[in-house]
Amino acid sequence: MLLSLVLHTYSMRYLLPSVVLLGTAPTYVLAWGVWRLLSAFLPARFYQALDDRLYCVYQSMVLFFFENYTGVQILLYGDLPKNKENIIYLANHQSTVDWIVADILAIRQNALGHVRYVLKEGLKWLPLYGFYFAQHGGIYVKRSAKFNEKEMRNKLQSYVNAGTPMYLVIFPEGTRYNPEQTKVLSASQAFAAQRGLAVLKHVLTPRIKATHVAFDCMKNYLDAIYEGSPTKIEFLCKECPKIHIHIDRIDKKDVPEEQEHMRRWLHERFEIKDKMLIEFYESPDPERRKRFPGKSVNSKLSIKKTLPSMLILSGLTAGMLMTDAGRKLYVNTWIYGTLLGCLWVTIKA
Repeated sequence: MLLSLVLHTYSMRYLLPSVVLLGTAPTYVLAWGVWRLLSAFLPARFYQALDDRLYCVYQSMVLFFFENYTGVQILLYGDLPKNKENIIYLANHQSTVDWIVADILAIRQNALGHVRYVLKEGLKWLPLYGFYFAQHGGIYVKRSAKFNEKEMRNKLQSYVNAGTPMYLVIFPEGTRYNPEQTKVLSASQAFAAQRGLAVLKHVLTPRIKATHVAFDCMKNYLDAIYEGSPTKIEFLCKECPKIHIHIDRIDKKDVPEEQEHMRRWLHERFEIKDKMLIEFYESPDPERRKRFPGKSVNSKLSIKKTLPSMLILSGLTAGMLMTDAGRKLYVNTWIYGTLLGCLWVTIKA
């Protein structure tokens, strides 16, 4: 019976973050909505500055649970930028929470509020979040022939014109790598082979459209390209004591501008990434297995950067739920916020 209680308590440890993160969503959206209305007649830069600050508060709470609460160890390799820059962050995609890696890196540069994502189209239907991500600067894209290049260019150009700080996250593979999805892996490898490109094992063949459009629109605005190579992340769902992240900072002058040349360049970058992951997971030398090349830095995130955000959002949510009027507002935000978000998405489609 005692063992059962211990196991139950341990499983509940992973329920709390989900409850808090989802539970505070209406509070966050209400705060953002108030600011959106107040800033309607102000220059866009004023709205963007506070929106980035609000986003930083929410994502700091996310990182409280993903780093401080779980006690995961973050090991960084390669280039470790410390200052804010306007960048495109390219990474391999292995799990549903890979976006957390961008947060992990951005908060260490004091750029967490500037993180924006290129997201697959289906995510725009997420309750509350789907609508808000687009308002924060996220760009929803369709795959393959349905990719709307003009829409993406227009949105990125508007951010450049407004001087919006940019930490744009792109997963060029377009979908998650999963060795159990043999059809996806086989199709990806066949695509590479047909075009004379190296066949990859631990990553999928990267797609070029979103990366090319983003770089072409922002090449004069960017400081660099970051390429992240994280190991698989499973925390909050399973035990994940360590995350290894290799970062390359690539000068923008080293990135080809012509699309076909960029396609080969990007594939070569993923070939390097693939070789590192093969070495990480499969090296016969135990000294080289479970680590990336070079010296690692154990990067611990101070709880002072994350705990205040968690306490503020949780406290505001708890306060709202303590009154009848607050509970009604909370429920209505979930319901009508979701419906209005879906309506907005439908109109924009």
